[in-house]
Amino acid sequence: MKKVFLALSASLFLLFANAQTGDNVIKQRTINVTGTAELEITPDEIYVQVELREYTKKNGEKVDIETIRNQFLSAAKSMGIADTDVVVQGYSGWDGNYWWYQKNKKKNPDMKAGITYEVKMKSVNDMDKLVDKLDDQATQNFSLSRTSHSNMDSIKKELKIQAIKAAKEKATYLAAALGDNVGQALTINDPVENGSYPRPVYAANMMMKAADAEAAPMDVDFKKIKIQYNVNVVFELK
Repeated sequence: MKKVFLALSASLFLLFANAQTGDNVIKQRTINVTGTAELEITPDEIYVQVELREYTKKNGEKVDIETIRNQFLSAAKSMGIADTDVVVQGYSGWDGNYWWYQKNKKKNPDMKAGITYEVKMKSVNDMDKLVDKLDDQATQNFSLSRTSHSNMDSIKKELKIQAIKAAKEKATYLAAALGDNVGQALTINDPVENGSYPRPVYAANMMMKAADAEAAPMDVDFKKIKIQYNVNVVFELK
């Protein structure tokens, strides 16, 4: 009985092997395509770095970091900028500890304490207003750090969907050229974002005014953000 069972098993194994290696094996036919979707958007989240530092007036009076900081935060608040949109990025000559600062000032009276903030705003006009409120002597640097958009996650999701639809459309007309039809998607590769986030050049209205007080200010805005997704999809052919 065991011999009969073993012989039957061997026959089934050979039959299976022949089915895999014979000439009658049916290979799946596929088409591999890439779909692309892109969009340019005007940023509505503008991040600015403001570096402030202590200074001495011509009359010898010292303007300390506490006074400068309070004036800056009050100016930002008067513009309607939320507390959560102003964050500290770093200190120089001072670690935020008042006792430590006073102790070291006694050893080094010429030490100038500084603080750097990052402020999130919505437009160039907001930047102009903030610049007008800054203490010119205390402000060591005013620069752009980055730009973004408040609906970035939704925009990226929609672009991925459009890229996949573009891949399906491309596969359909390519297959039709050979008289074939496109079936279900077999694989979808996670799309790689090819984003262009240029460091914008700030040319504010106040800068135009400084060049020519009589000229009307230019309506200057930021360069648009370009986002692109490429999605590779493999479809079956029918």
